[in-house]
Amino acid sequence: MASPKNKKSKMRKRQRVAQLEKPILASTGVCPACGATVRSHRACPKCGTYKGRKVVAVAE
Repeated sequence: MASPKNKKSKMRKRQRVAQLEKPILASTGVCPACGATVRSHRACPKCGTYKGRKVVAVAE
């Protein structure tokens, strides 16, 4: 098994972890059916539509 040649500094480790914890803000949009905020390429949690058709049954 490979082992690291040199120690990773605290700054390098923290920069790597910070990239993983960034919120996904750029990939949000607006649902054309109800106007709610929706993450890209996912069904709307409010109305259950995706690409103009109903795909998820949502309890109201």
